[in-house]
Amino acid sequence: MNYIDKMHRYGRIWAVITCSVIMAFPFVLAICFSAWPDLGEFFNSLYPIALTFWPVGIIEVITYTPMLGVGGTYLGFVTGNLSSLKVPCALDSMEKANVKADSDEGEVISTISIATSSIVTILIIFVGVLLLSSISGFLSSDIMAPAFDNVLPALFGGLGVVYLSRYFKIAVLPMALMVLLFIFVPYLNSGMVGIMIPVSMVITLLYSRYLYNKSNKALATEANEKAEVSEAE
Repeated sequence: MNYIDKMHRYGRIWAVITCSVIMAFPFVLAICFSAWPDLGEFFNSLYPIALTFWPVGIIEVITYTPMLGVGGTYLGFVTGNLSSLKVPCALDSMEKANVKADSDEGEVISTISIATSSIVTILIIFVGVLLLSSISGFLSSDIMAPAFDNVLPALFGGLGVVYLSRYFKIAVLPMALMVLLFIFVPYLNSGMVGIMIPVSMVITLLYSRYLYNKSNKALATEANEKAEVSEAE
């Protein structure tokens, strides 16, 4: 059994175990305290939440898997918090190592970076819980409010500068369309961002294909012109 097959095997096992533990928690509480929810109210409350988060969850798997590789995908989705921590960490690590996610090196580096991010996150949370009573006032102060409001834009902004500067021609059209869309359709900013990610990906792929075909056509035209000039001489 090779590395990828092992990742799929153990990844599925731990994904099933994690989902089982998470799903078991409310049932254990209901059994221990004999407090079962009314099914009608439960599904009425679940319906609007599911409409938002279930499609986003499916879309995130399709979107992030090519970025993280096999091991990174399983580990990232089991530990959670992909958009804020795991994806930026993995992309930055592979960028510094100059490897691609679909390579063997990228697979290993992505998995290690996500594992390291998870361990660091747990340690920070552990220390934060211990010191919560003494720092809660500072964290909720007006001084720290702008920092917490801009954590995600800061993470993806730092990564975006690198990729936008490298692939500027490809990034211009998708960026402009998404900015205009969120400006003129404000309700997309609340709960619809995850759904718009694959939309922008499709636009990017189509535009990239257009630029690729245009470049090949220009090269072919240039080659034909040189051939004609050579024949004329």
